[in-house]
Amino acid sequence: METVALHSTEERRVKEQTRLDGLKTAPERNKWGQFATPPELALSIARYAHALMATVSAVRFLDPAVGTGSFYSAVSQIFGPERIAAATGIELDPLFGKTAQNLWGERGLHVVHGDFTQQHPPEYRFNLVVTNPPYVRHHHLPAPEKDRLKAQLARSLHLDISGLAGLYCYFLLLCHDWMEDGGLGVWLIPSEFMDVNYGKTLRQYLTERVTLLHIHRFCPTDVQFTDALVSSAVVIFRKSSPPTGHAARFSLAGPIESPQSETQIPLHVLRRSHKWTQFPTSKTVKFTTGLTLGDIFSVKRGLATGANSFFILTEDQINDWKIPRAYLKPILPGPRHLTESVVEALPNGDPKVSPRLYLLDCDEPEERIKAQWPRFYEYLEKGKAEKIHSLYLASRRTPWYLQEQRPPAPFLCTYMGRARNGKSPFRFIWNRSRATAHNVYLLLYPKGNLQDVLTRHPELEAHVFQALRGITPGQLLSEGRIYGGGLHKLEPKELAQISAHPVLDAVEALAPIEQQMVMFDRPH
Repeated sequence: METVALHSTEERRVKEQTRLDGLKTAPERNKWGQFATPPELALSIARYAHALMATVSAVRFLDPAVGTGSFYSAVSQIFGPERIAAATGIELDPLFGKTAQNLWGERGLHVVHGDFTQQHPPEYRFNLVVTNPPYVRHHHLPAPEKDRLKAQLARSLHLDISGLAGLYCYFLLLCHDWMEDGGLGVWLIPSEFMDVNYGKTLRQYLTERVTLLHIHRFCPTDVQFTDALVSSAVVIFRKSSPPTGHAARFSLAGPIESPQSETQIPLHVLRRSHKWTQFPTSKTVKFTTGLTLGDIFSVKRGLATGANSFFILTEDQINDWKIPRAYLKPILPGPRHLTESVVEALPNGDPKVSPRLYLLDCDEPEERIKAQWPRFYEYLEKGKAEKIHSLYLASRRTPWYLQEQRPPAPFLCTYMGRARNGKSPFRFIWNRSRATAHNVYLLLYPKGNLQDVLTRHPELEAHVFQALRGITPGQLLSEGRIYGGGLHKLEPKELAQISAHPVLDAVEALAPIEQQMVMFDRPH
């Protein structure tokens, strides 16, 4: 009878979840970080936790972001109500908190209405934490709130954390004081912490302060939350110091109980690795030795205009608004318009591409523009009427239609993409024109000895380009990051981490003998 009653309550919970989700728009729920855990996923995670707590007779359960109680429902079904000695759920949203209280209050769940990060742990601690904390991005956290959270974390664990960290990082770390020694933590969180710089503190915690048991990463193309384009991971650990020689289990794709692939990674390897999403695909860890691309190239993001539709113009628009050529720079279109990987130049240096686009970049005051080029001035007035001048980037420039400077780069790499048919999501491009590029590209400017060699022998650019194209998809993917839906991204610092040896080999083998005397000091 109890099982039937639990299932009936769970059915009511699912209906209430749907109703409450419908009361907020998608942007509102994004700001709150409210993404409901699918019932089957909650049950799968509860089954896994049950296997790890087979010898524990009395469960003291905590969910610091209880929502409508999906995890309490799953734990109750899998463990059985008789094994749950105590249960607490904390919820900031009063509508969700009231719903959880109405559904589960008589079934043993004590609901605390409020912000988990401002609560004090009770005298007793919890031996099972299962939760899907709010995925609130850092830009939705006001500066005073970040300061409070950072100070609280410094007091609690003596850890410093980046201001770019999302709220879920604070939840996981601050929950340490709520757990009893040897307690089990099961966290459903975005997998981004495994790669990004602002996840460093969380990775440090998982390898030094607790015993990391298992990280299961769902297939990036299998988005767990239908209303959030985020790749998810389940992180499981015990609150205990890691034993000597400990190795953590990493798995990928499929259900957590029976993943499609897995491997064991020693903690000493994890502590040295800044990219955890390479596991379990990579069974061994390759650490870059010697020179990297960042040693021979300045790697920069393409320029950000803040309003491409206004500042990037076609020939027809230029002619219509009579904008002087002196204030226009050729700029490459997006990667989907570049059907070839080599951008050739027209006689005037403009790129031989379609569409041919130009960047508005002018330092003249508006008074002079109004007097000299009235039609151009009308275009600027049109932009002001559309509030372009008050947008974040434009408002910080003087004048607002002056762009950041990004000279043409001979080599580019696409910033994001999806892997299709076994091909790399990233492309290298050889830019032989005088066109700059906007921020859908990473720009590679040769520096140091490489710049000297290419200045004297520009014919070697072709060999550098072929060497860049020879960088394997695996190398690029291991340094980049992946988001829900299979979207891969590669930041400038990540591209700069890749080994430069293929490029150096190509240049050293072909450079004239007098140049080889001033080549690259690197281990062979």
